[in-house]
Amino acid sequence: MTDASASETQNADEQFFASAYQRIVRDLIALLPASVGLFWIFLDHRFALGFLIGGALSIVNFLSLKKLVITFADRVINSDGQQRSSGLVLRFVFRYGLIAVVGYAIFKSSAMSAYGLMAGLALPAAAIMMEAAYELYISLRRSR
Repeated sequence: MTDASASETQNADEQFFASAYQRIVRDLIALLPASVGLFWIFLDHRFALGFLIGGALSIVNFLSLKKLVITFADRVINSDGQQRSSGLVLRFVFRYGLIAVVGYAIFKSSAMSAYGLMAGLALPAAAIMMEAAYELYISLRRSR
């Protein structure tokens, strides 16, 4: 294998792994309506609505977490310790406070909706597991 082809392979691998975030977001957007539909048909409409709210919150949380981490890393790298990060910490805490308030309101309305909310909050974990399985499949296929 020449240096040029090794470099091309490395660039292709880096590009593949760099696009993992986009694939996870795409999976989240596909999983939410599909899951809500299945839960509505096979379980309970209250569970499905709770799942929809929990899934929507978890997607917003997932998207904002990326922005927050990038902003925080930029501040740490570029600030030399002079800037305060209290605004970032406040936004981080606010996200979880919002989830707690929504969870409390849903729990007071229906226990089944609260179960759906908790399941919906786990939606990013399912999308990340799907991405891990896909990357394993591609890795095994390339190693042949």
